[in-house]
Amino acid sequence: MRTHVLLLAPGPNLEDWGQIAELALAAALSAAIGLEREIRQKSAGLRTHTLVGVGAALFMLISKYGFTDVVIPGQVILDPSRVAAQIVTGIGFLGAGLIFVRQDAVRGLTTAAAIWVTAAIGAASGAGLPILATATAGVYFVIALGFPPLVRKLPRSTSAISIIRVSYPDGRGVLRDILQLVTGRGFAVGGVSTQTIGGSVGAREGVDSIADQRTVEVTLQVSGRGQVHELAAALSEIPQVRAVVADDVNVIRE
Repeated sequence: MRTHVLLLAPGPNLEDWGQIAELALAAALSAAIGLEREIRQKSAGLRTHTLVGVGAALFMLISKYGFTDVVIPGQVILDPSRVAAQIVTGIGFLGAGLIFVRQDAVRGLTTAAAIWVTAAIGAASGAGLPILATATAGVYFVIALGFPPLVRKLPRSTSAISIIRVSYPDGRGVLRDILQLVTGRGFAVGGVSTQTIGGSVGAREGVDSIADQRTVEVTLQVSGRGQVHELAAALSEIPQVRAVVADDVNVIRE
């Protein structure tokens, strides 16, 4: 007795307006997140987030519908979840490129996380999970817009080191006044470094001495309960001080 096995020929890949709708949903939700990043003038803004979301959605659609022309039941079986795993890996490399360290401070973490979430939202849209994708986008905006005011109300760290840079003319004894003001406002000075800029050639026309040409930039590492921006404003009022730049570790920058 012979047994006949019926092999179904693969059909063409399926395409319809439902897939376009899923792609459009990914674009809309990703663009909303990108617009928030663009308004905050982050390195990855509207275009980057929209492209990431649409790309992730397209990869998911390809994994679901792009291989029906080669799939044969019982012989050729594909796992769409493998594409989703590769999306996560690829976005990890993209997000890592947005994180950098400058002046002992880490920048770009929130933007990298936003890229990661945007890819997940795009993947959910492409997977046919519109409610989950929309809800996740809503959670993102709650975190991005609602958390910063809440964090600002939390107790400030008294041990975290903030950086203040003050510039003033050389030879005026301003450093003593700076240190006196900083400690007088309840801040502890963890470190002081100075750098002299200019004045290597000779006295210029209209300048009394070479010292008047030189600028000293002092970098202070301070910690305390006070507001660093208020300290910076007070330092800028010291006579002879030319510029003050403050980097408060307790201020959210993302």
